Amino acid sequence: MFDLRELSTPLLAAPMAGGPSTPELAAAVSNAGGLGFIAAGYLTADAFAERLLAAQKLTSAPVAANLFVPQPSAATPEAITAYAAALESEAQRYGVSLGAPRFDDDHWAAKLDVVLDLRPAVVSFTFGLPSAEERRRLTDAGIATAGTVTTLNEARAASDVGVDVLVAQGPSAGGHRGTFDATAAPSEESLDDLLAALTANLDLPVVAAGGLMTAGDVGGVRRAGAVAAQLGTAFLLADEAGSSPVHRAALQDPQFTETAVTRAFSGRYARGLRNRFIVEHEADAPFGYPEVHYMTSPVRTASVRAGDPHAVNVWAGTGFRKAGTGSAADIIATLVGGD
Repeated sequence: MFDLRELSTPLLAAPMAGGPSTPELAAAVSNAGGLGFIAAGYLTADAFAERLLAAQKLTSAPVAANLFVPQPSAATPEAITAYAAALESEAQRYGVSLGAPRFDDDHWAAKLDVVLDLRPAVVSFTFGLPSAEERRRLTDAGIATAGTVTTLNEARAASDVGVDVLVAQGPSAGGHRGTFDATAAPSEESLDDLLAALTANLDLPVVAAGGLMTAGDVGGVRRAGAVAAQLGTAFLLADEAGSSPVHRAALQDPQFTETAVTRAFSGRYARGLRNRFIVEHEADAPFGYPEVHYMTSPVRTASVRAGDPHAVNVWAGTGFRKAGTGSAADIIATLVGGD
């Protein structure tokens, strides 16, 4: 069974669904002594398998995978209908039709089968946890398991299921918050406090995540007891990342000065650059993941196609201004050995 404490470079490239996480990025991070992830979210099981296999072929080092755990829908038909009406002007602006809102489980069972077949070193979970039986199947296959948690209560639930590692996600993280209850306001407990609570109360190794951008950040969480640091935004501008040209440009555009936590794009809380879409629609956005995700998808795609960063989710953590360019290996070199 792989142990994260054996990494020569205690860094994980966070799984970033929707494009940024590529086989090339995962392999480059693993080749540099860290651990790269393939993000299964939004992919079909076959596409996920192709990407995971491609990453494994690009490195002899361990690679990891991340799965979205399905949760009950929080959507109501009335709220979805009202939000669709509010978004009709966006669809007209970009010359598209809104997507049909629908619920699915992100091909959960099929993706578990892919993991059991291809056997990455680690599989992490976001939005919830596998069942104890599913976790046992993974353990029996020699796959280490990691639960993404945002509170001590979530961490205790992960421990009860039997995961090997906790990934403590602080409030500065970019992209979706890993909060188990999709309707709960995300915890504002600082990463430092969350890390302290987990290491004091649970006998599991903890990876720190959320807002870590510099060698000083990495060194700080390591000294506080984390076995490794997980960074996502820090790799968005890497040569190997699949970030779109619009995403890359926006991260470096001085017109964007802050991030916001929003439900406007997906119906679930996530942090990204505060753009026009968030400003105009956050107040109307209902709970409803993945229904809202599917509904806004054509608008977001058209916004990228138009080179416009104002109607697409530009996921990023609060420290996005510190994101560096270059190869993943070059970025990692700036992140290790700091005080």
